[in-house]
Amino acid sequence: MWDVEIKKKEEASREYVFTQADFEKTKKMIYEYAGISLSDSKQNMVYSRLTRRLRFHGLKSFKEYLKLLESKNSLEWQEFVNALTTNLTSFFRENHHFSILEQHLKSCKRSSSTDADDFSSPSKNFHDRANLNKIHLWCTASSTGEEPYSMAITAIRAFNTLTPPVHILATDIDTQVLQKASEGIYALDRVDKLPQSVLKEFFYKGKGRHEGLVKIRDDVRKLVTFRRINLLDENWHMRGGFQAIFCRNVMIYFDKKTQYKILKKFAPLLDEGGLLFAGHSESLQHASDLFRLRSNTVYDVSKTQESA
Repeated sequence: MWDVEIKKKEEASREYVFTQADFEKTKKMIYEYAGISLSDSKQNMVYSRLTRRLRFHGLKSFKEYLKLLESKNSLEWQEFVNALTTNLTSFFRENHHFSILEQHLKSCKRSSSTDADDFSSPSKNFHDRANLNKIHLWCTASSTGEEPYSMAITAIRAFNTLTPPVHILATDIDTQVLQKASEGIYALDRVDKLPQSVLKEFFYKGKGRHEGLVKIRDDVRKLVTFRRINLLDENWHMRGGFQAIFCRNVMIYFDKKTQYKILKKFAPLLDEGGLLFAGHSESLQHASDLFRLRSNTVYDVSKTQESA
């Protein structure tokens, strides 16, 4: 009873009317477009994040905003997705994964495969002479860049050189975080848990008007290519050849059916012996025909897939 009264008071104080029907429609639209499954507990979050878009367009109701999306406004669809995606990340998050990646890279032979970045469209073709004979890694949810840059630093350590034979494709559905990631600039509190030796070796410290900021070194940045990808798209325009795929803390936003669909597309993209890294709270038991557990939330392709 008290919960109902509190909810009514919250709704009465809102700037815009946001009905249950509006919320259900929003849930349906983000699921169909991006595969993101929003629980009922996210209603206040959705309201808070989307009201900014209503103000931006000078709209008076959520119904008007949802009609705008239905008009196939592609630019607003991207803003809609950007508003509803969550980008929690940090450097070397789940650190044991990077220890495993380092050992895996050391064991990898330089691949002569030219497929990993062989995109069909010239504007999306990142495969060139510089990427020949390299080990290819994919970070499927780069967010603001901490994860792919952690992968790049790990590669530098594994090969003990600033120019390791590694290329990292870093993708995300959110264009705003991709822009930030490509810049590689972070507030000091984003790197305060890193050892001083890592900060000195792999970051520039800001001075003057850049005081309080750090920037990832160019040697690290050049190992990473950023690109927008919606994991729900039917075609990612890539053929494979990856020695590792990081898809961590992503599957928790999808239902099991969508998870399986994405995982089924990952399997043939991994080279023999390639690894799939998942988040600490994510289990792939429902896809045991595709992947088998190798270590703590680290998987490789199952034997049934290898023989398929």
